[in-house]
Amino acid sequence: MTRKGPLKGRAARLGRLMPSGPSTAARTPFVLLVVLLLGGGLITLLLLNSALNQGSFELSELKKKTTELTDEEQALQRDVDDNSAPDALERRARELGMVPGGSPAFLGPDGKVLGVPSKAAPPKPSPTPTPPAKPGTTPGATPAGPAATPGATPAGAPRLPVTHTPGTPTATAPTTSGR
Repeated sequence: MTRKGPLKGRAARLGRLMPSGPSTAARTPFVLLVVLLLGGGLITLLLLNSALNQGSFELSELKKKTTELTDEEQALQRDVDDNSAPDALERRARELGMVPGGSPAFLGPDGKVLGVPSKAAPPKPSPTPTPPAKPGTTPGATPAGPAATPGATPAGAPRLPVTHTPGTPTATAPTTSGR
């Protein structure tokens, strides 16, 4: 475009606002501002990434602990199930000296006895288990020392449950109902 002389009107006013030579504005503050913004953004991303990684580690440890606790719970539930099985309950009841009850009798609403009651059968004598031999000893040998006295149990031997003989006064022991 060619200039045809001085600018008039609005163009003249705009021309006076524009600098008339090369730009004299300092670029250093602008460049410094851009560098600071980029650096701040990178540091923020680094801190955010570190926080996410730390949360990820905690989450994996909590999952591992949850798995361990679940396994422990299942093992405990298996133990409860094993101990509440009918044969286990019967064995433990016999160890406590309980015997199966006789045939039950019931009282009717009018006070009449229904059924024929019977006494519980006396406990069967159980064979005395022999304790396992200790390493380095001969089976059948009696230990020497204070444990060799009558009535004493050798060290490490299981204590056998005390059974009551029929006819001796004892406290009323509960019996199993046979269910």
